[in-house]
Amino acid sequence: MASRISCEVHDESPVTVVRLAGALDLATMRSVHTVLDRCLTSQPDALVVDLDGVEVADRLALSVFAATARRAADWPSVPVVLCAPPADAAAWLARSTACRVVPVRPSCAEATELAGASASPRLRVRLEPVATACRKARELVAEACGRWNVPELAGPASLVLSELVGNVVRHAHTPMQVTLTLRRPYLQVSVADGSPTAARASCPELRAEGGRGLVLVREVAQRWGSSPLGDGKVVWALVPAV
Repeated sequence: MASRISCEVHDESPVTVVRLAGALDLATMRSVHTVLDRCLTSQPDALVVDLDGVEVADRLALSVFAATARRAADWPSVPVVLCAPPADAAAWLARSTACRVVPVRPSCAEATELAGASASPRLRVRLEPVATACRKARELVAEACGRWNVPELAGPASLVLSELVGNVVRHAHTPMQVTLTLRRPYLQVSVADGSPTAARASCPELRAEGGRGLVLVREVAQRWGSSPLGDGKVVWALVPAV
């Protein structure tokens, strides 16, 4: 009989908690990875994984948490903390080199407190797909760079964010959520919209109607990408902050 695992997601607060229950092995770790990756794409302040209901059928499957933490450390800069592992899992985690990148706490409350304290400075704003959206986005960059004492990043971050927001206005035509996060060595910029069409720098239509397109984003940012998010997507870019 195939093993099964359930993933209960609680994302009502800035810290998302995922409660796992069932057998964790090399088969079920794939579904766990999918759920955790989806949670990261939503850009919570932190991600806590509750292992209290987990039976670890294969200790190699614990590597899914190290993979999640490494992905989160790059983008979207979300701290990942494990909590309440069963005794055998706790021992394996303590001995595993791969999993030492993920903090482990005995309770969900302690993990949530640690995760929240580790969160990077972040600003968010919701914008409508109207002509003034780019100006409001630049104002958010100016506010963030002033608050975080990195005024030298206002110029390049404004260029990147203006293009991302402008593409939503011109092509997606949906409300969007703009997020700025400072996690050195990057200022992370992202725009989530309601269109499932992935952004591609090679598309000529992205440079239409006065926009310079994602080619400019690729030139200014260290790295950028487009990830599915619910019924839409999130386009993100990493602006060097050294």
